[in-house]
Amino acid sequence: MIRIEGRDKVTGRATYAAEYPVKRLAYCYPVQAEIAHGRVAGIDTTTALAMPGVLTVLSCMEPPELSPEADPELALFQRREVAYRGQFVAAVVADSYDNARAAAGAVRVAYEPASHDVRLRADHPGLYKPEKVNPDLPTDTEKGQVAAGLAAAEVTVEATYTTPATHNNPMEPHATVALWSGAGDLTLFDASQGVTYARNIVAQALGLRPERVRVVSRHVGGGFGSKGTPRPNAVLAALAARAAGRPVKVALTRHQMYDVTGYRTPTIQRIRLGADAEGRITALEHEVAEQSSTLVEFAEQTASPTRIMYATPSLRTAHRLVRLDVATPSWMRAPGECPGMFALESAMDELAVAAGLDPVELRVRNDPDAEPASGLPFSSRNLVACLREGARRFGWQDRDPAPGARRDGRRLVGTGVASSTYPARRLPSQASASIENGGYVVRIAAADIGTGARTALTRIAATALDVDPDLVRIELGDSDLPHASLAGGSMGTASWGTAVTLACQDLLRDGKHGFADTTEILRTLPNLARHAFGAQFAEVRVDADTGEVRISRMLGVFAAGHIVDATLARSQFIGGMIMGIGMALMEQTVTDLEFGGFTNRDLAQYHVPVNADIERIDAVWLDEEDDELNPMGAKGIGEIGIVGTAAAVANAVYHATGRRIRDLPITPAKLLL
Repeated sequence: MIRIEGRDKVTGRATYAAEYPVKRLAYCYPVQAEIAHGRVAGIDTTTALAMPGVLTVLSCMEPPELSPEADPELALFQRREVAYRGQFVAAVVADSYDNARAAAGAVRVAYEPASHDVRLRADHPGLYKPEKVNPDLPTDTEKGQVAAGLAAAEVTVEATYTTPATHNNPMEPHATVALWSGAGDLTLFDASQGVTYARNIVAQALGLRPERVRVVSRHVGGGFGSKGTPRPNAVLAALAARAAGRPVKVALTRHQMYDVTGYRTPTIQRIRLGADAEGRITALEHEVAEQSSTLVEFAEQTASPTRIMYATPSLRTAHRLVRLDVATPSWMRAPGECPGMFALESAMDELAVAAGLDPVELRVRNDPDAEPASGLPFSSRNLVACLREGARRFGWQDRDPAPGARRDGRRLVGTGVASSTYPARRLPSQASASIENGGYVVRIAAADIGTGARTALTRIAATALDVDPDLVRIELGDSDLPHASLAGGSMGTASWGTAVTLACQDLLRDGKHGFADTTEILRTLPNLARHAFGAQFAEVRVDADTGEVRISRMLGVFAAGHIVDATLARSQFIGGMIMGIGMALMEQTVTDLEFGGFTNRDLAQYHVPVNADIERIDAVWLDEEDDELNPMGAKGIGEIGIVGTAAAVANAVYHATGRRIRDLPITPAKLLL
């Protein structure tokens, strides 16, 4: 199918959060804390209030009314304490964006600074065991005797891998337009990955009933997790509109997004692996240290993929968290699986080298019959098939195992492989279907974050109704529509598609109207391990003189259930792989140890891959049938593409140079040291 919203986007008719036409619109610009820890002693707004066009100033000196149950990151101006550099401590509302920004610069904030701690380290005395890790997984798991398994191993690997803080950089910045009705109801035009959740969270923060809040987000220019829950801009717009008595827009700058819209926590990961003489793993231990803010506990599930990847009689995973004077980390594409698999798959490559085995063969030998940590049977698992097919397509059989064996002029050439995985989840959703004007209309509060949800759901509905897709219209992106799970965790299509299929089937039975709620269905699912799997292969060329790394080839082979739309799927797989290449070679947000906050807060200094960085990249998939998933037989595809990429690139760099880089990103300086 052709993208349903494609023409609207390329002609400019698609409306994003900051673009909704609203009369008498005012603008709000935040004032950010210039210390990382301490207290606001006072705020002088005299000059700002006297400037042209200024309507009002909000600040922590006169806290606006919010619910005590508001998420601490959304409880704006409720306290004078500063938890991190960049925190909103005031905001100016004016008749134009320029006037608001100029007046915000005239607000004078006096601080009582305190010493701050913004550095994650493995020996930090504040490390503790969190109650759970995202989304609701056990913090630690253990089976067998790891120490005994390592002692009995013929070959062992012990190494520490680190990943830096990294940021989502969606093309569309975070923005919200807020307007209150005369009856006290609130409408938000927001950049959101889940309008139902956004409505509930904003309503809780403002102390309103959910039905008095409406969130509209018909088009979203990317999110990657950063728009999964409301950010401070949403609540700020609501507070500013209430204070000014007119609609207000908050459009964050790229700099501001780095401070208040979440990021991936840095990680320090220690892995210990043992294997027998045939390369079968006897013990595996994966320990993780990561950070969160003093406001909110967020623990990324970094070691969770280790629990499901490889057969071993002894397995231990553990997460430890430290609360620092930093902004709260949050979701970034494939949270947990992405940094965790970099460490695990790098360690597997090191084990293959130590054992003298081919890296593909090592993974095949350790493919489990059931999920290693839980013992649950897999609904389907085709990792071995992905590895075999990828090796065939990539020409792996011609690979010389010796590091540094291939050279093309002054460039060292190497290849690497890594496995990838991501859970196949579903959350409850609702949908309605009706016959209108000779066609079919399906309504669901889903989010199209640029992935083509309208197109995929149109195809799913047309299949269920057995009609041409041109007869189906999908309405989404509005919290007044039937409840939908958010677009995240690679579960959007699976969750929404289930509701849409059942609603269409109900329509066929009723003849006029159909409705579905999948809550009860999900409660009765059989207890199985549901995951997508893949294998990623990379070829790199490393300049022997400068250490510059170029990706000459990248291939991903995936087993992700039934593929609903091939064009959309390939785009998602390749998009994830490109993001993984950025993680491997260039992406990092540098923490300012002296002043707190981040030093590189724009796309001039935070580097992401562009076309010139990658010569050839491709993604293919296996035909995988899995009747235990959902009516479509689909697994999520939005995140698995990023998961194994960084490790595949790192392993290829080792093969090219003989240098094992365990600290991302792999920069020329690290290769030349």
